[in-house]
Amino acid sequence: MPSIEIYTSPLCGYCHAAKRLLADKGVSYVEYDVARDPPKRQEMMARANGRHTVPQIFIGETHVGGYDDMAALDRAGKLDPLLAAN
Repeated sequence: MPSIEIYTSPLCGYCHAAKRLLADKGVSYVEYDVARDPPKRQEMMARANGRHTVPQIFIGETHVGGYDDMAALDRAGKLDPLLAAN
């Protein structure tokens, strides 16, 4: 299973939704709080091609995007294979 990283901030509803979707899938992830760790925000923006909104989700080397992007992958049946890939 690939590593899953999610950049979040505490008051972000989309962040909570993304974490809930990942939890429903039964996968673990590493969470980075960009509000408490400003260097992580810079890291996130560099990895996400300048995107500055949270959440930003990475599955392995793949930049999934935000919650809406991940939910769209799930609806299209493409999230589970991505989570299972190695």
